[in-house]
Amino acid sequence: MTEIKICGLFRECDIEAVNDAKVDYAGFIIDFEKSHRNLSIKDATHLRSLLDRAIKAVGVFVNKPAEEVVKAAHEIGLDVIQLHGSEDGDYIRKVKEKSGLTIWKAYKIRSVEDVKAAIVCQADMILLDNGYGTGEVFDWSVVTKLDRKFILAGGLNEENVALAIKTLGPAIVDISSGAETDKLKDREKINACVKAVRNISSGGKDE
Repeated sequence: MTEIKICGLFRECDIEAVNDAKVDYAGFIIDFEKSHRNLSIKDATHLRSLLDRAIKAVGVFVNKPAEEVVKAAHEIGLDVIQLHGSEDGDYIRKVKEKSGLTIWKAYKIRSVEDVKAAIVCQADMILLDNGYGTGEVFDWSVVTKLDRKFILAGGLNEENVALAIKTLGPAIVDISSGAETDKLKDREKINACVKAVRNISSGGKDE
């Protein structure tokens, strides 16, 4: 069964929405000022405290010193650390060892070679994306059968997520802008995305 993550939560009402929708993972973008969804450690900690404990909290970090990432993860109370920059194998091993948490590593996919590079990554799971917040899908045809579980991101929404699951079979789908209206999380779109994922994962026909 494919699980669903809603990423880029930054308001209390966002937490209420994902709690009600019963998503599997909730993503917080930590200390990355280029994103309008950016959160300070303090604000992320507050939102984490409001999150249903059945939902795993994912912290997204971009090229931050490993020590800072580990400290922030423990302070916030994260379940997963998602690395979205140019972090290498040594960095990943260090963060994994010092945090004791699950590590995800994101890759920008443009070719089969990009997929091959992602496959050998030492993170617990790889995330295949079009870019960083582009809101567009990448060419799925470059993803051949993978011998490891992966997360699919990039331009997913209520209309195409069922097709994405049937086509590529990701372990997790990661949705951000596809669950937004005017750059703000939309409760109805979150619910629609979750419904589409649950429906196809349970063997139903996408609507």
